[in-house]
Amino acid sequence: MKFFFIYVLAAVSSALYLAAPASFAGENWPQFRGPAGDGVAHSTNLPIYWSENKNIVWKTSIHGLGWSSPIIYGQQIWLTTATQDGTELSVLCLDKDSGEILLDQKLFDIAEPQFAHKFNSYASPTPVIEKGRVYVTWGSPGTVCLDTLTFDVLWTRNDLVCDHFRGAGSSPIIYEDLLILPYDGADYQYILAMNKNTGETKWKTDRSVDFKDLDENGQPKAEGDFRKAFATPHIAILAGEPVLISQGAMATYAYDPATGRELWRYDEHDNHSASARPVILGETVYVPTGFPKPSLLALPGNKKGVLKESDLHWKLTLNKGTPKKPSLQLVGGYLYAVSDSGIGSCWEAESGEEKWIARVGGNYSASPIFADGKIYFCSEEGKTTVIEATPDGYKVIAENTIGDGFMASPAVSSETLFLRSRSNLYAIRRP
Repeated sequence: MKFFFIYVLAAVSSALYLAAPASFAGENWPQFRGPAGDGVAHSTNLPIYWSENKNIVWKTSIHGLGWSSPIIYGQQIWLTTATQDGTELSVLCLDKDSGEILLDQKLFDIAEPQFAHKFNSYASPTPVIEKGRVYVTWGSPGTVCLDTLTFDVLWTRNDLVCDHFRGAGSSPIIYEDLLILPYDGADYQYILAMNKNTGETKWKTDRSVDFKDLDENGQPKAEGDFRKAFATPHIAILAGEPVLISQGAMATYAYDPATGRELWRYDEHDNHSASARPVILGETVYVPTGFPKPSLLALPGNKKGVLKESDLHWKLTLNKGTPKKPSLQLVGGYLYAVSDSGIGSCWEAESGEEKWIARVGGNYSASPIFADGKIYFCSEEGKTTVIEATPDGYKVIAENTIGDGFMASPAVSSETLFLRSRSNLYAIRRP
């Protein structure tokens, strides 16, 4: 059975490779969590050891505050930032080889920014890029498409209403001619697709779950806090068809990406504020469910309608290794994770059987990456722990500490690792 799952994994990876030409050359990291959105880097010589004085190719200061991850296409690196109070929202483009800032452009002035929690920033969603165009968003404050050659603004949307309440976090994705963005706020909860060429809305689908969170006055409890989510959606090939997987608050959804029609939904009323991007193996969708005490779900991706708990392949509850914010890392039929509080875990994807659990140490918001048999965990304190991707125990290869902490997830281009700390962007490479 394990060999079957590994075969399926290879088949799915091949399908995603075909769906994203040019992204798997090893040079580009075009979206949150890389070419296929799964944290896999197709590099065989990434650095293992570094310090402020070792293997740092360049280091560039980034003004303001932002948790958006760097994205890479060709010679360009793009990321977003904001002032600490959220009144100014900017986009930056850097040269990949030198770290030189090629563009530093303020795109929005916000007179009255929404509240953003200290664990978030006003520039947390990661941009997405393709040849000639980059799409940057800050959630409801605005979304912009820029020409990557001229840096001209091609279109702008700032009319989408959503009270993010604790700050936006969901990153956009591209599907064919669509730019897809979730808006899961305290007031409104929906997922929307724009024409990527014009910014025009193509479809908009409201979240269908009954939150069951009304107080005695008929108002949402905790000012709507239980209705929020921060997760980035994902396109999977399930039963031979593209399916849009998106986590909202208290539910995981599957949609037809072309139309927004809901295909299935699984409700999980004990948790909210889901933040992780789903991972997929074969026909199974794996998601941690968010706050306050996340479950880890193995969902059947080929069902229809409202799923019941009996439909699940498996479910782990009250497991101290399940992350709230970081995404899972899938490697060779096994799920690897680091929890927000620094507990590392490995589970067999088919069964949910725990293979190991260990204390990594530190606190974590960034999602891990995998490259050449190794997994990289980046902590909020600035430590990157490199471990062997094996179910046979927790095996540390290296621990490296630089900068002032990582909230953003890593990016990779060829043999270079790019890490965004709270105040700098680092390019790290072996000599």
